[in-house]
Amino acid sequence: MSKPLIVQSDKTMLLEVDNPEFEACRDILSRFAELEKSPEYLHTYRISPLSLWNAASTKMTAEEIIEGMQKYARYDVPRNIINDIKEQISRYGKVKLVKEETGELVIISNERGFLQEIGAHRAVQPFIETIEPDKILVKKEYRGHIKQALIKIGFPVEDLAGYDEGNKYAFNMKPVSKSGIKFGMRDYQRSSVEAFHAGGKNDGGSGVVVLPCGAGKTIVGMGVMQIVGAETLILVTNTLSIRQWKNEIIDKTDIPEEDIGEYSGEVKDIKPITIATYNILTHRKKKGGDFTHFHLFSAKNWGLIVYDEVHLLPAPVFRMTSELQSKRRLGLTATLVREDGLEEDVFSLIGPKKFDVPWKELEAKSWIAEAKCVEIRVPMEEDLRLKYSVADDREKFRLASENPEKLRGIRYIIQKHKNSHLLVIGQYINQLEVIAETFKIPLITGKTPLGERQELYQAFRSGEIRQLVVSKVANFSIDLPDANIAIQVSGTFGSRQEEAQRLGRILRPKSVDNTAVFYSLISRDTNEERFGQNRQLFLTEQGYEYQIYTLDQFAESLDNKPEEEAVSV
Repeated sequence: MSKPLIVQSDKTMLLEVDNPEFEACRDILSRFAELEKSPEYLHTYRISPLSLWNAASTKMTAEEIIEGMQKYARYDVPRNIINDIKEQISRYGKVKLVKEETGELVIISNERGFLQEIGAHRAVQPFIETIEPDKILVKKEYRGHIKQALIKIGFPVEDLAGYDEGNKYAFNMKPVSKSGIKFGMRDYQRSSVEAFHAGGKNDGGSGVVVLPCGAGKTIVGMGVMQIVGAETLILVTNTLSIRQWKNEIIDKTDIPEEDIGEYSGEVKDIKPITIATYNILTHRKKKGGDFTHFHLFSAKNWGLIVYDEVHLLPAPVFRMTSELQSKRRLGLTATLVREDGLEEDVFSLIGPKKFDVPWKELEAKSWIAEAKCVEIRVPMEEDLRLKYSVADDREKFRLASENPEKLRGIRYIIQKHKNSHLLVIGQYINQLEVIAETFKIPLITGKTPLGERQELYQAFRSGEIRQLVVSKVANFSIDLPDANIAIQVSGTFGSRQEEAQRLGRILRPKSVDNTAVFYSLISRDTNEERFGQNRQLFLTEQGYEYQIYTLDQFAESLDNKPEEEAVSV
């Protein structure tokens, strides 16, 4: 049998799906390359400097990468690829940012040629004081800016300048949670905390932990808070996330409730542990004006800042973070993918990837639910097809997304999963309102008052209701452990991060049947199909396969037609 991998001199790699070594090869590639396309037979990966630097930050060596490629490569790996991997991996950590005993910030390197090249670059010069033969003196207030500038010119600086310890705040994890359940950190959660902290040394203390939804990123955050032992600012996506973090902290630690503050549109309470929303931090009274609540970053002498869902971090918070480089910074996310291309800013300002674990590995150990992904391709009626054919691209996508034939698909899925905890998730409010009315299912959107939202989520958790229709508010940070069926009816064009977040809604481990199904309804022969393929990239990289049915095939499968007749990709 031929080897599955073809490595090309343009830094792309083709991986043959129908090969017994496909999975083993994919697991290695996903650690140092980015998946670009994943049609049925050949997946395309690309090696980039950032993908290699993130691999290097997790201690992956050039030798490991090259040996892995050579093990599975059908032909010789091109010499330029081997040289480029060695060059880029060696660049990580070759340039260091350190603090001298005098308190001065300097860039150092064992290779003086690097220092000369850096010092001569126009992008760097606004942030430096002087250039000496063995170091470059950096303006103290530009610690973050210099790191951003350096990564853009190909020098991923390793920041060893240390941190302000912040005000001390010690607490303990409970062996039994407040809800009466025996509690202890899982092995991968403990490993991620240790990888981030690095024994308190300066090469730890900033970076990103990547874990799937349902794998306990909040617990990792609390573990880091405990080991750092300082007052902490936690930044989250919305007010509901504030409450969930607060509940988890109260449930699993001995931190008293009065020491936990909420800083949101509703409450402005600063305590030793303060949880704030990104929205409040980016609030301005007028366009182009000052950020009203930026003072929160200096309101206390924080020893740690936690960025939940760091892949959603708004650009203004990056700008703020560039001035917070003396604080320990933890990013938590299910995916490093950002649709705005700001992955380099996450790397330079929050920190490199410190820990990552394949989703399928956690699934195999039952730490997350075993999930199946199903795409159902829905036809269009003739009148809508004619309207679609003359529309512009954006309108085409909306027409395809809101295709009324998707209601039939929802009916079939509900019929198949009558006794399941089912979520219908979509992008367009009008479409969701029609679905909610048609099937008499409660609807939650961004306009649903927080109290009503919490009541509906609680009714879903208790089993009082078993179905919910939810808008983009459910893409992140909702805790519905029993949800085991998700139906995606529309989404944000080709957003890979959204696909990962939505699958994450059903990945929490189940107490009885630890399985889940993620359905996507796509209009056939439309641009929604093309965007759907892009959306699926991240999950394909994690090892998930999408079974593809036409709507008629799926309907027939309900009459005990074997699922094997579906197309598997």
